[in-house]
Amino acid sequence: MQNIAVIGSGTMGNGIAHVFAQKGFQVSLIDISESALARGIQNITVNLDRQIKKGLLTESDKNETLQRIKTFTSVADGVANAELVVEAASENIEVKLEIFRQLDKLAPSGAILATNTSSISITKIGSVTQRPEQVIGMHFMNPVPVMKLVEVIRGYATSNEVTASIMDISRVLDKVPVEVNDYPGFVSNRILMPMINEAIETLFEGVAGVEEIDTVMKLGMAHPMGPLQLADFIGLDVCLAILRVLQEGFGNPKYAPCPLLVNMVQAGHLGSKTGKGFYLWSKDSKELVVADRFRK
Repeated sequence: MQNIAVIGSGTMGNGIAHVFAQKGFQVSLIDISESALARGIQNITVNLDRQIKKGLLTESDKNETLQRIKTFTSVADGVANAELVVEAASENIEVKLEIFRQLDKLAPSGAILATNTSSISITKIGSVTQRPEQVIGMHFMNPVPVMKLVEVIRGYATSNEVTASIMDISRVLDKVPVEVNDYPGFVSNRILMPMINEAIETLFEGVAGVEEIDTVMKLGMAHPMGPLQLADFIGLDVCLAILRVLQEGFGNPKYAPCPLLVNMVQAGHLGSKTGKGFYLWSKDSKELVVADRFRK
């Protein structure tokens, strides 16, 4: 397997393209606009420069990596020779289902169709294709070039051969693949999102402030990042979407999103990507500053 197509050039998509290209794969990076693709390539370039500064890559390695990535605004052209397609579009089920309907028609018949979804059913995604046995979850963690885990989710119909192939290719990327079955939230977000939601509830009920909640979890539980900071980093809209998938999938009220989270998303305070969530975020500063609304 040498030809990889990645759908979506945002944070996850450009990270996935980066790691495949760095390991010698030919990558087709696909998005709806040239400007989105340009931003994706710029992010890859910045991240490669960081690796050079850390002594992990040479300038020559960087140039070879970038040369292996070709950009496309046409899905048909981008997936024409793909042996593996990794979808990394927004965490919206209707968007993903439509993409997989297209991929089923446009990608070569032998191609594996993977999704980077963090919560949506692989079985449901596979059901809109004529090749559900070739549909699988390949859930990378952010930032992709740094994080070692790939959560490999097999749908109800995913074949053993496809699962083994994705486990193997993840190891080629120097990742650690972990195989899980297809239930809402898989393992990572089934455990993580209720913790984040409970942290938001704790803030909502006035038990403690933003900084205090995160400090307890960092210093008391050895978490590298507090749950509210992590929620901002993930995106509060993404957290809300995943909680709703869990609530609907299990029919259990314990997964109901906190009203504070719902209000913040409706107000457009989505975390680091909008500059405001539980913290204020600026490209010019890495200092953690609690958002005005939550300051004591």
